[in-house]
Amino acid sequence: MIFLFEKDTWQEIYGSIRKNKTRTAITIFGAFWGILLLVGLLGAAKGIENSFNSMFGDFATNSVFMSGSKTSMPFKGFQEGRQINLTLSDVDKIRTEIEGVQFVVPRNATGGQVIHGLKTGNFTIFGDFPLIDRVQKKNLIEGRFINQSDIDENKKICVISEGVYKELFDKNEEAIGTYIKVSGINYKVVGVYTAGRFEGKNNVHIPFSTFKVVYNKGDKFEWMVVTGKKEFDIVQVEADVKLLLKNLHKIHPDDNRAFRGFNLGKEISKVTGFLTGMQFLTWFVGIATLIAGVFAIGNILLITVKERTKEIGIRRALGATPNKVRQQIILESLFLTLLAGSLGIIAGGVILMVIDYFELLVNPTVNIPIVLIAYAVLVTLGTLIGFIPAYMATIVKPIDALREE
Repeated sequence: MIFLFEKDTWQEIYGSIRKNKTRTAITIFGAFWGILLLVGLLGAAKGIENSFNSMFGDFATNSVFMSGSKTSMPFKGFQEGRQINLTLSDVDKIRTEIEGVQFVVPRNATGGQVIHGLKTGNFTIFGDFPLIDRVQKKNLIEGRFINQSDIDENKKICVISEGVYKELFDKNEEAIGTYIKVSGINYKVVGVYTAGRFEGKNNVHIPFSTFKVVYNKGDKFEWMVVTGKKEFDIVQVEADVKLLLKNLHKIHPDDNRAFRGFNLGKEISKVTGFLTGMQFLTWFVGIATLIAGVFAIGNILLITVKERTKEIGIRRALGATPNKVRQQIILESLFLTLLAGSLGIIAGGVILMVIDYFELLVNPTVNIPIVLIAYAVLVTLGTLIGFIPAYMATIVKPIDALREE
């Protein structure tokens, strides 16, 4: 190990690199590109995952949205084209009869003019139960969300999104406890929240019971969110719910148009599978490129040994041992690998910082242990591959090397 600290050792390496700058650049490019690709792809994959989680992070992902539509087939005396309206009794049946259901949350919505002082705007008005906060978590800035007392007493209270607050209130103006007029009726603001990416930015939430009285909805509602328990397949839960509703509303079993729906859990499973496949592909491509880069270093060093045959012969003739020559070649391989790996990690980090700065992806990062492992693998392979040209250098006899022109 003493040779590592000898000045002559590093002078020889520096001289070799300086003498063949183009060759050195080609040598390190393969390993540089391999670790750059690995860091960049892993960071991008994490950024895509973070972007996806940011979009749906506030929502119970094992959910399906369902609403009534028009029948497409006649059944039991009813003509096709009959409008299906969901009711609160349907919700009770689903809760009690469908296995695997965690939450069933009916919702109503309409557009309406909202006024505060001299400011006005048209926003979406939701009629909600407190349970919606369990399905789609509201990130409250201040105040509270709708509670059961609001439902039981038909209270005229509301919870507004930050977008509504910014349009109707002055900066730093207190919203909690003030009143806004929604479709001509005054509501007391009890909460302000930050809307997630999966929902609109300008929403006003009032109690479901108040909504149905004000807008004369009775027990009907527009759509519902059904959330399945984690251990149950949400696709099967959706099928069971639709079958039950078809029986309750006398709809033909083969009528697939009577209910509209969007299975969030099913779509998320597809995206999750895509992300898993992308991570596997990232590792495969990155590792393959790393190995290719290391072999490139080995091949270039073999060429280097061939070009330096006469030099090696002179060194051997002057007393350099085979072990000394071997160490020199291996150290050069190790140095080039370290240099390529360091530059690749730095370049990969810069690329991820640029992606994050321009908000192309959400927090594209790579775990430091993963980077260190990749770096250690690269250095180890680079050292091992250096044994091949090192061996080729030591088997050359001094007298034969001196004959080389």
